[in-house]
Amino acid sequence: MADASNLTAKMDVDEAAIDEGLYSRQLYVLGHEAMKKMAASNVLIVGLQGLGAEIAKNVCLAGVKSVTLYDPEPVTMQDLSSQYFLREQDIGKPRAASTLPRLAELNAYVPVRNLGGNAGQEISVDLIRPFQAVVLCGVSYEKQVEINDWTHQNGVHFISAETRGLFGSVFNDFGPKFTCVDPTGEQALTGMIVSVDKDKEGLVTCLDESRHGLEDGDFVTFTEVQGMTELNGCNPRKVTVKGPYTFTIGDTSDLGEYVRGGIFTQVKMPKILQFKSLRESLASPEFFMTDFAKFDRPATLHAGFKALSQFKAQHKCLPRPRNAKDATSLVALAKKIDADVDEKIITELAYQATGDLPPVAAVIGGFVAQEVLKACSAKFHPMLQHLYFDSLESLPTTLPNEQDCQPLGSRYDGQIAVFGKSFQDKLANHRQFLVGAGAIGCEMLKNWSMMGLATGPDATIHVTDLDTIEKSNLNRQFLFRAKDLGKLSLKQDPVGQATENVFDDDFFAGLDGVTNALDNVAARVYMDQRCILYEKPLLESGTMGTKGNTQVVIPHLTESYSSSQDPPEKQTLSCTVKNFPNAITHTIEWARQEFDAMFVKPVESVNQYLSEPNYLENSLKYSGQSHDHISQIVSYLVTNKPLTFEECIIWARLQFEEKFNNSIRQLLHSLPKDHVTSTGQPFWSGPKRAPDPLVFDSSDSTHLSFIIAAANLHAYNYGLRGETDPVVFKRVADSVIVPEFSPKSGVKIQITENDPINQSSSDPDDVSDLVKKLPPPSSLAGYRLTPVEFEKDDDTNHHIDLITSASNLRAMNYNITVADRHTTKQIAGKIIPAIATTTALVVGLVCLELYKIIDGKNKIDDFKNGFINLALPFFGFSEPIAAAKNKFENTEWTLWDRLEFKNDPTLKEFITWFKTHHNLDVSMVSQGVSMLWSSFTDKKKSAERMPMKFSKLVEHVSKKPIPPHTKHLLVEVMLMDEEMEDVEVPFILIKI
Repeated sequence: MADASNLTAKMDVDEAAIDEGLYSRQLYVLGHEAMKKMAASNVLIVGLQGLGAEIAKNVCLAGVKSVTLYDPEPVTMQDLSSQYFLREQDIGKPRAASTLPRLAELNAYVPVRNLGGNAGQEISVDLIRPFQAVVLCGVSYEKQVEINDWTHQNGVHFISAETRGLFGSVFNDFGPKFTCVDPTGEQALTGMIVSVDKDKEGLVTCLDESRHGLEDGDFVTFTEVQGMTELNGCNPRKVTVKGPYTFTIGDTSDLGEYVRGGIFTQVKMPKILQFKSLRESLASPEFFMTDFAKFDRPATLHAGFKALSQFKAQHKCLPRPRNAKDATSLVALAKKIDADVDEKIITELAYQATGDLPPVAAVIGGFVAQEVLKACSAKFHPMLQHLYFDSLESLPTTLPNEQDCQPLGSRYDGQIAVFGKSFQDKLANHRQFLVGAGAIGCEMLKNWSMMGLATGPDATIHVTDLDTIEKSNLNRQFLFRAKDLGKLSLKQDPVGQATENVFDDDFFAGLDGVTNALDNVAARVYMDQRCILYEKPLLESGTMGTKGNTQVVIPHLTESYSSSQDPPEKQTLSCTVKNFPNAITHTIEWARQEFDAMFVKPVESVNQYLSEPNYLENSLKYSGQSHDHISQIVSYLVTNKPLTFEECIIWARLQFEEKFNNSIRQLLHSLPKDHVTSTGQPFWSGPKRAPDPLVFDSSDSTHLSFIIAAANLHAYNYGLRGETDPVVFKRVADSVIVPEFSPKSGVKIQITENDPINQSSSDPDDVSDLVKKLPPPSSLAGYRLTPVEFEKDDDTNHHIDLITSASNLRAMNYNITVADRHTTKQIAGKIIPAIATTTALVVGLVCLELYKIIDGKNKIDDFKNGFINLALPFFGFSEPIAAAKNKFENTEWTLWDRLEFKNDPTLKEFITWFKTHHNLDVSMVSQGVSMLWSSFTDKKKSAERMPMKFSKLVEHVSKKPIPPHTKHLLVEVMLMDEEMEDVEVPFILIKI
């Protein structure tokens, strides 16, 4: 038994700096401050069955100071139902000791310890003293109350949780006075203002480009206000919203007169929360709703879980699976606690009490782990205070009997107790295709392996993923051990038209369903279309930080993934990025464009000139900016081609001058700071910030880091060896003689989106002079430059360094607050924030829907789409939307229906079929990108094509053979009825 005081001493290991490579995606969710607080927190987890292991896994991946385990009970066969760190050879050994070595592998920064103990010895107050957070899993209510009485008084954060079959329960107590520093985790809102009234109300009006997004009770402060300068940096002022562009901030009557300008920024105010102890909460609970359709369920389960604890104390065991006598006893106990309980629900709780389901452990374990992180970091709003969850909809339509649920001495006994042996056999024979094996994919495979999916003789799980593992993946992907899975068929082919020979008709015919674990919309839409074509159910999910969603797509029942899409992202106007940035996102976007313009596009043009015959003629013919284009090739291939690394530094120094000094001076020459608009208003006002040129200073770290990154990337283009010693760069950069710059007159600046982009007027003679400077490609046979391929996750390649320094230098030009490398990397790399807790929970919800698919449920209200936000926290469930019904003549159809033509008909037979059967005229027939026939095809071609079979027709028109794996063609038609109205029909499939 480890001595508690020794443990405290051992825990005093201070966390080193946060590893941004490992924690990159999670840092975008939690931030550095919260992670530093977590790194000072020691967490104790008591009870290491499936739920405890899931919580421990998520907390270890997230990175706290230490995790300590307590569970001296011996491992049993049933523990293997959901505890994925245990093996059959561990049976009989203590649970915590067996779990520890595999848990410790997950994160080298988090020491994992075992608190020891002997079998039969419960946790005691003496053992929990050294910890900042204590989690009890599956512990009796008497013990929970005893421990919580002490933690409530002594400032230790307390969470207790348990899962019973398809039910779960969580209780939180973070003490009588818990400060939550950031309840939502959303970015602080900010916006430009155009007026502030000087009166008792203090009405603020925002620029009418975008809504302020504030809510009553929010707080704001201000910067850059002219006139009413007292507002700049003022103490946070409370907001009352008056409209989408206006809000009041209270009395401003004693402040100066507002003149112009100003930016409001929301201030996140800490929130003090009062938690009741468990003793108090059991009598007067505060419920957190997980499903608003089950509004009265928490009260019943509150009594039910309490009764379950009493039953176990009396009988020294839990109610037996589907045993009516035990269920009656539990109902009687529950009714003593609360006479109004729903007997049906309590009966199910009794039936499932010995059940142990991996998806429920994933849902409750993901949720509890996030609550642990909230306790340690004070980031995000904790759950108040009792959560009860169930997924009774996942039960089979034909319920199992008592005999079917008896334990068999197998690792699936925890699942058989709920679903029965015959359903377990269905699971074993189910064939799934998992598309993507990243964070969601890993969790999915872990759950499937624990559930016994595809363990039958003829079943297989197919997995495909294109990516390689990056360091940042390891923060969420505890890489599964494949030996416990059914049978895995691993592929490294992307899904798409290019691999339809791999994922062909026969492949899909051997599937019972598809699960997407993808990170991009294009691949999701493609898989959605394949599932419609082959009529396969699709499970779809995604996460972003603490937000997650799940969608279930059922053939001939629900709409598909593509039926509803998110609105497109708001694009920044090109003139804003090019000339008038007012936010750091604008300068980062500009820097990302400059990255391509310096190290990618010109290099590709040089290579095209060297490798493609007639490249110049074609580019002169089609490009409006041929002069710039060719002068770029001349620069990169002739005039500025470096032979030494020193010349790369000189080039970088001149780039600095051009981008951060000369171009700004030119802009101010064309639009001086005192320039006024046609209405007499100052031009440089509102969102237009007047810039200032930068004077190069090699002792300024941002200036120098631009030179270092740009010179190294330029050297990479030419295959020259780089350098990182700042002394070298300083010496060379300071010795560069920079040519004198004088602004040109008559340069047109793009002020609005509709203005033409400033194009240099090129004289044909100039262009031909430039072309004469180019060496003939034959004289450089085999010579090529190397374009840079943007890679955000390699910290040694200078890519993010270049974008960060360029963006910050431009921000300095425009007096915009600069951003650190970490923030710049997220915006430039379009990184989706991610954390293991959300992933685990979302995948648990997906697997609860998979049970329903395997059961063959076919009513829309059997299924649930989910949306969760762990920061708030919030759970929302809804029925999937039904597939929209369309009609032609008297036939109703949805996106799942199709018109099938067998035996490769001729075009004439095809057209005649529509006329004969539906009295519809075909006006156009196309396949893929080929127009096969239309009513205006000339007579000769028409006569030639009419007798052709479809397969020949497609080959004839596309001039390409049909691939041998293709067994059908998707054909599009335009049809008209007698009134010449267009008629929509289901998609058309021609079997060839």
